[in-house]
Amino acid sequence: MNFEAKLHTLGLKLPHPPKPVASYVPFVQQGNLLYLSGMLPFEDGQLRLKGKVGQTLNTAQGKEAAKIALLNALAVIKLAIGSLDLIEKIVRMSLYVACAPDFTAQPTVANGASDLLVELLGERGRHARLALAAPVLPLDAPVELELIVAVSRMGAIKDSILPEVV
Repeated sequence: MNFEAKLHTLGLKLPHPPKPVASYVPFVQQGNLLYLSGMLPFEDGQLRLKGKVGQTLNTAQGKEAAKIALLNALAVIKLAIGSLDLIEKIVRMSLYVACAPDFTAQPTVANGASDLLVELLGERGRHARLALAAPVLPLDAPVELELIVAVSRMGAIKDSILPEVV
């Protein structure tokens, strides 16, 4: 299955991999596992949505932010391994939701990313998950997403192709 073609049929496209906003790398590989750093809902270098879910943003906007953060994560996976088709399994997804103190629908917000993973990857996209409230996230982002991904092989990564810190 060509997962990038499936993205296209869903009306989606991968963005350019986001640049780190501090002193870290976007991913680390250990064995056949790829650990992604936290992804924010960036589009064209800017946060698409800002604020807290349940306060300045509604649940649907939170789900959209999670979906955008996931697309950024998929772009980083493609950078790391060369093709989304080399994904064996999404092992775990963690989603932190900046939200109002009484907001309790973090799992619903996380479904914005989880549902897209399953729609795109099928059984490979089913994953263990953490959906957790946070009082505030970097740059006033409403969500931050991280993934652990099992891959069939790593691409040829050179330090020179890793995004620079903004």
